Amino acid sequence: MMLKSSTGWILIGLIFIAFMFLLVEVTAEVKEVKTLSELIESHVDLKEVTLSSNSVITDRNGDIISEIYRDANRVYLSYDQISPFIIDAFIATEDQRFFEHKGYDFIAITRAILSNARQESIEEGGSTMTQQLVRNLFLSHEQTYNRKMSEILYAHELEKTYSKNDIIELYINTVYFNNGVYGIEAASRYYFNKPSERLTLSEVAFLSAVPNNPSHYDPLTNSDRTKLRQEWVLKKMLEARYISEDEYQDALVDPIQLNVRKKIDTHPDYVTYIHQEFIDLVAESEGYNLKIKQAPSDEAKQKIEQNLQERVQHLLAQGIEIETYLDPFMQNLAIKTIHRQVPDTDIQATAVVIDHVNNELIAMTAGKDYRKFDLHRGYQVHRQTASAIKPLLVYAPYFEEYNVPIQSTINADNICYKEKGEEYCPRNYGGAQYGMVSLATALKHSYNTPAIRILDRVGVETAFSYLDAFDFSKVDASEQRLTSALGGFTHGVTPLELTRAYTTFARNGSYQTAYGIKQVLDKNGQVLFAWEPEEMEVWSKATNDKMRKLLSEVIESGTARKAQIPADYAGGKTGTSSDYLDLWFVGLNDRYTTGVWVGKDQWLSIAHLSDQSPHLQIWKEIMK
Repeated sequence: MMLKSSTGWILIGLIFIAFMFLLVEVTAEVKEVKTLSELIESHVDLKEVTLSSNSVITDRNGDIISEIYRDANRVYLSYDQISPFIIDAFIATEDQRFFEHKGYDFIAITRAILSNARQESIEEGGSTMTQQLVRNLFLSHEQTYNRKMSEILYAHELEKTYSKNDIIELYINTVYFNNGVYGIEAASRYYFNKPSERLTLSEVAFLSAVPNNPSHYDPLTNSDRTKLRQEWVLKKMLEARYISEDEYQDALVDPIQLNVRKKIDTHPDYVTYIHQEFIDLVAESEGYNLKIKQAPSDEAKQKIEQNLQERVQHLLAQGIEIETYLDPFMQNLAIKTIHRQVPDTDIQATAVVIDHVNNELIAMTAGKDYRKFDLHRGYQVHRQTASAIKPLLVYAPYFEEYNVPIQSTINADNICYKEKGEEYCPRNYGGAQYGMVSLATALKHSYNTPAIRILDRVGVETAFSYLDAFDFSKVDASEQRLTSALGGFTHGVTPLELTRAYTTFARNGSYQTAYGIKQVLDKNGQVLFAWEPEEMEVWSKATNDKMRKLLSEVIESGTARKAQIPADYAGGKTGTSSDYLDLWFVGLNDRYTTGVWVGKDQWLSIAHLSDQSPHLQIWKEIMK
């Protein structure tokens, strides 16, 4: 009975081999029927083989701050980047006749059939590296003769489409090394924390042992098994004369020391924002913003936005590098300072730092103890600006429209207005009245009634036209009312928006959006995307010079005295919203513009903290 069973297996195997040989060699010559190539192309596109590859975000020094991948951790290498030792190890152990066959190896298949006949099951496949590549790219891993037949057919066609070097390149980038790692480069970085070009022969053989059975030879849990197979790999390399006897002996005793590296993912505050800015950059560069603006319906708009998200994910799977302006020192300084100055667990704070000389967003925090992709208070949360809006909406437009001298005075007594049929009677803090005061005094002490009088004189619509240049996403025509002079907006602005706007005071009255992304490169180092921001003059240099003087007095002798720093120039403006819901300070020196916001997420008062001026202390520590 055993003899009959074995004979049956052998006969099945021989018939299978004969059939496949005839099918592969003869079908392509038959002109009257659909060719084998056409048949396969109707199922898969062998000419368009693309593999995902890790993308990275780097800081201003070129250091990786975040690796981007989901299920497949892969760093793609071209053939020229793959160490010869690695190629030799896989050929010696997986497919010694690789450069001779046409995708399938008749001898290896025969050997596998005979072995399976002895075992009375499919234990050995006899697959070439080309067949394994086909299996990884297009087929399942089920052990059936039907799958094996498809594998051989696909492999034959793949060899007609790609060179041997191309196939080796694809194969070494697709093999699985367990723990979510694909390809030799990612495996080298994961298990040894170094690029594959720096692997020793011993380490190459060790890693080459894993793909044969990734879970069985997992270096983290079954390193003893991996070591035994490593010795077998070295033996095969020696037999194939890829290494010498001395190299073999040295590699056997060369110790293996794993140095497992976790996924790089630092600076979650900044990285979270960069993900959003990358979406914005793609949307602007490839016309999605215009399409969304012109969409005839909400449904059409949603479809375009969905296409944008799919495009972004496609780009992130191509192994791109997003170069940023992040200054790690300033980022860490801002985070540590906020924790030190705002220890209360229920009170949050954010800081935005812009290098206005180079127009670069170099640091931005999102809130204390921030976790990646949570709600980002730096650019997603809109808050009332209070008096921090006065320089932009009130005083600069006043100087620009009327060219009044900086020594001009304004009435700081109480006043009432009729606005949209309702009486509006703004008051200064505590209800105090100060009579005629200079513009510098009115701003540095943040009197309210002078700001209302100035806005009324300039004209609400005219004053708001100066805000059009800034990136205030939720400030529109509906906000055009006198109360806005005191920051009484419906939605408010984000810390990033307000800090960007204040850079105008450092750029002679001109505004240019400061971004975090320098440029985006493809895996070959070619520039894919880069911002091309336009510079716009918001007000004249003469107006700007007057504003810089007024802002400096806010720090020298006004509401921001606690923010004084040793600098050739320092100026800014505080803002405290009603019931102490928000504390703001946005200011600048000769190099940086920094905005700080402190408050509670629940829109509750932090009056008990106001005397400590945490917003001023945070700004001071960052800027000094």
